[in-house]
Amino acid sequence: MNVLRLGIVAMVLTSASARGEDVRFQAGIIFSEPGGESLRLDLARPASGDGPFPAVICIHGGGFSGGRREDYDDLCRKFARRGYVAVTIDYRLAPRHRWPAQIHDVKAAVRWVRAHAGEYGIDPEKIAAMGASAGGHLAQFLGVTNDVREFDGDAAPGAPSSRVACIAAWAQASDFTREYGVWKGAAEAFRGFLGAELTADSRRLHVRASPLFWVTPNAAPSLLVHGTADRDVLFAQSAWIYERLVSAEVDAELVRIEGGGHGLAGAHLEQAERATFRFFDRRFRPMGPGEASHD
Repeated sequence: MNVLRLGIVAMVLTSASARGEDVRFQAGIIFSEPGGESLRLDLARPASGDGPFPAVICIHGGGFSGGRREDYDDLCRKFARRGYVAVTIDYRLAPRHRWPAQIHDVKAAVRWVRAHAGEYGIDPEKIAAMGASAGGHLAQFLGVTNDVREFDGDAAPGAPSSRVACIAAWAQASDFTREYGVWKGAAEAFRGFLGAELTADSRRLHVRASPLFWVTPNAAPSLLVHGTADRDVLFAQSAWIYERLVSAEVDAELVRIEGGGHGLAGAHLEQAERATFRFFDRRFRPMGPGEASHD
């Protein structure tokens, strides 16, 4: 707890009232220190109201070896304007850190949000996750391993749950074994991320790191968003896990972004964001001023 308190004291705080903004934004809060490495989050929440608000954890992409939490600062502010508390998080990157370090960090972030629910006006039963590309994979993996203790890392006995109520995954690879021959960087990326490219001996490692093979009826309701022109992670990757989720009687929705590539931009990005807002709103129904005007 001392580490977390220090992180909160050291955070950068932007005053909504001073800036005339409609959200409160805090950056650089330490939420975990695996192996002495400080992992931080940025947090946006409504400028008014005491909650309890639903929460969304935003997970950046970058091929598991790059990207920054700050990439989702603006999206977190958009969520806050809709009546959510939203955080964007660090996680340990390859090749310095190999799987499953990344999912350990994401689950640690969920536990942190749940542990600090009272402080930030969060409803601990309404925590979701979303991400794109590598972040989409991590969000989906989080959703299909609800209560799978194997991926909780060094969580102490009695720690808050890392369970999420629902997830949204954009442009995710649900089956790593079928990325070879599609994504030109697959062999190099998986050597860094998993420690091996695909062989008969490493196939099990790829399977165990793929969300597709962890789907059970306990999986969280899932939104899959994918561009039909994605040449790095084919649209089929989302179709495969959508079918698996539906077969397991999990509430799932698949949104096709016609003509969208891997990195969604412009109108395609707006479509993905609208679909994500609607998906979470239907489950959480945040009650905030002007909520209807944001659709």
